[in-house]
Amino acid sequence: MKKKTKSIVYNLLQLVAILGISLFLRKYVFNPIEVLGTSMEPTYHESDRVWQTSLKKPERFDIITFPSPRDEKRIIKRVVGLPGDSLRYENDQLYINDQAYDEPYLEEFKNKLTDGIPLTKDFSLEQLETLDTPKTKVIPEGKYFVLGDNRRATDDSRYFGFVDEKAINGVVFFRYYPLDKIGFQ
Repeated sequence: MKKKTKSIVYNLLQLVAILGISLFLRKYVFNPIEVLGTSMEPTYHESDRVWQTSLKKPERFDIITFPSPRDEKRIIKRVVGLPGDSLRYENDQLYINDQAYDEPYLEEFKNKLTDGIPLTKDFSLEQLETLDTPKTKVIPEGKYFVLGDNRRATDDSRYFGFVDEKAINGVVFFRYYPLDKIGFQ
C-alpha cells in the first residue's frame, strides 16, 4: 500500500510540475497575440498571429504590445525611441540623438507611395504635446516612444504620448500565422 501511495504522490507532483512549467511558458515565453488593425502594415497584417515574451527588455526597433491608452485594448507598435533619446523626423528620415537611422522595414511601403507625400510627417519631441506628455527634448526615464509602421494610419506616441515601461506586455519574437510568413522576427 505504501508503494502505491508513493507512486500516486509522485505522479501528482509530476503533473503539478508540468502544469506549472506550462503556465509559466504560456504567460512569459509563448504568449500568443492576434494583430488587430492595419497600423503595423506592411510588417504585420490584420489577423496575423505572433508570440511575445515578457522576459526580454525592449530594444530599439523591437515590436511590443501594451494596452492602448485610449481603450485598454492590447495594441502592437515598434519601439523607436528609448529612455534618454532625443528624436525627430525630417524629410522622411528618422534622427535619434541627431544621428540618422535607416528603417529597412519601411522601404516596401515607401516604394509604393506615388503621391509625393512622405510616409512620416516631420516632427520632433519638442513639438509633440499630448494630455499626459508635456513638451520635452528627450524621452523620460522608464518611457518609450513607439510608432506604427503604417505611419499615415496609426495611433501612436505622436498622438497618445510615451509608453510606460511597466505597461509593456511583451516583445514580439515569432510569427506563427499565416503559415507562409512563419518565422522569428
